[in-house]
Amino acid sequence: MINITILVDDEKSWFIPYAKKLKTNLEKKNMHVSLIHDQNQAKAGEISFLLSCSKIVGNEFLEKFDHNIVVHASDLPQGKGFTPMKWQILEGKNEIVLTLFEAVEQVDAGPYYMKETIGFDGTELLDAIQKIMGEKIIDMCERYAAEPEKFYAHRQQGEESFYERFSEADDEIDIDRTIREQFNHFRIADNERFPLWFMYQGKKYYIKIYNQEQKEGE
Repeated sequence: MINITILVDDEKSWFIPYAKKLKTNLEKKNMHVSLIHDQNQAKAGEISFLLSCSKIVGNEFLEKFDHNIVVHASDLPQGKGFTPMKWQILEGKNEIVLTLFEAVEQVDAGPYYMKETIGFDGTELLDAIQKIMGEKIIDMCERYAAEPEKFYAHRQQGEESFYERFSEADDEIDIDRTIREQFNHFRIADNERFPLWFMYQGKKYYIKIYNQEQKEGE
């Protein structure tokens, strides 16, 4: 029986429900799957999936598995680094490449096995964006886990670029610009954990955004 570990190192991550679904789906295919939130809890196996992780794993972790797989929301080597989905939506992109690749000691530098493109119509808010991405990540991981030997490792080629970690300063809205001009910024807002904000007459104000379906579903 193949042994798989799924690591999501933030227990509050948006990806947790999708990680649990991936675990269930793989177990239905007679695989032994562990879902952990601390890399030190990992036990040796054939595959680890490092999904929505914010911390770098060391060689001690990587050496426990035959393959260590990451799915990164950019067309590597473009868009290495942090929260690439948010940065690309903010840039106005509505087609995003997901890259499934082998983790190595250097961040986002390993050979890739698969690239898939997801698309948006430009109206989705963060929950919908994450749902589309989460379901595609599940699909890619399931296909890889089923037949890892059938996926050829491609060396990353081309000019690389990096995204910095999204900070509170990046969630600031410019009150002198229109909502239309900043709508992509509203789309990637995390209402609960990292709400948008602005300053007015020396005071800080927060903004939350919902669409009609979300309000009706409350």
